[in-house]
Amino acid sequence: MASFPLTRRRFVQAVGGASLLTLISCNRQEQTMVTLYTLGDSILDCGRYNEFGVHPGQLLVQNDDRLFPEFQGQDLASRGSARLEHRARDGATVVGLPSQAQGLQVGKKAIAMITVGGNDLLMGLLQDTGSGITAFANALDTFVQQLPIRPVLLGSVYDPTLGDDSRNFSGVDPAIAPRLPR
Repeated sequence: MASFPLTRRRFVQAVGGASLLTLISCNRQEQTMVTLYTLGDSILDCGRYNEFGVHPGQLLVQNDDRLFPEFQGQDLASRGSARLEHRARDGATVVGLPSQAQGLQVGKKAIAMITVGGNDLLMGLLQDTGSGITAFANALDTFVQQLPIRPVLLGSVYDPTLGDDSRNFSGVDPAIAPRLPR
């Protein structure tokens, strides 16, 4: 069996998964199916980037106990009927979120997970000095407000340098980030 060291990404996924399960409070007597909707970018659409072809949404709905035995019995399917509506797409940006939500048929119990921002940063937002960040924030806020799913869990963009500016691969001075609006 392959060993899976605890990485920052795994930690964030585990915390997100635990939060997700707490939020839905599935009751065994209530047989309403819960649907997990994944929207956004490669943080949620990452199956092609690992040798097992798995992504967070499918693991939250039904864990692969062979790969992650420490999460056995902690997935949505262990708490009742659950399904995944995987809409996230590798390479997505904030402007593409509305197209991922087109045609949603939301049932009684639904949860949305959204990750977005990394591709926006790589496509120029990283060098923005204000108006682009504001436009990004407004677009994301509008999308979340109009999404007919609650609760909504938002994933943030992780720092691939883990705070070590000497590993900066972007060519943009890291000192610009503290000046951006939060």
